[in-house]
Amino acid sequence: MDKGTVQQTDQQINKASNSKVIKKLVLVVFAMFGFGFALVPLYDVFCDITGLNGKTNDVAVTYADNGIDSSRTVKVQFITRTAQGIPWKFEPVINEISVHPGEMKFVNFYAKNNAQREIIGQAVPSVSPGLAAGYFQKIECFCFTQQPLMPGEEVEMGLQFYVDLELPSEITTLTLSYTLYDITDKNDA
Repeated sequence: MDKGTVQQTDQQINKASNSKVIKKLVLVVFAMFGFGFALVPLYDVFCDITGLNGKTNDVAVTYADNGIDSSRTVKVQFITRTAQGIPWKFEPVINEISVHPGEMKFVNFYAKNNAQREIIGQAVPSVSPGLAAGYFQKIECFCFTQQPLMPGEEVEMGLQFYVDLELPSEITTLTLSYTLYDITDKNDA
């Protein structure tokens, strides 16, 4: 075999090898893309199984007056935080309250805009332990709506809720956590 034939054969082998590598890389890219789409439902299933990520209802429920279980007391703790970049003071007026399952309660949260511009805030709730999230029923909540505040403006925002009678008896403490986000730019669009 002459030198030209050897080079041509090497080029054909390299082309075939490169073609296989490109096909594998394209397959990996599509697999990664598909995995990215599957992450949200997989995360939801994982959270349902483990009881993590205590998502609460994001719409108001009607108060189910099925009585009050006065033999049980559940401590409900309130925690707030502001996301990075929102210069608000945001805190619960009271840090915890004791409730009987089935009993309706009303609490307030305080917010003040310390910025020099109007900011629209949105609070996102989470309940811990996650298993209890389905039993924490919000009748009225400031988290259902956006909260626009002018510079220096302060407000008390209400939460009306009850703990469902079906809450498992081993759960004696719930923690309701709110994270406040600045959504001003999203409203301008």
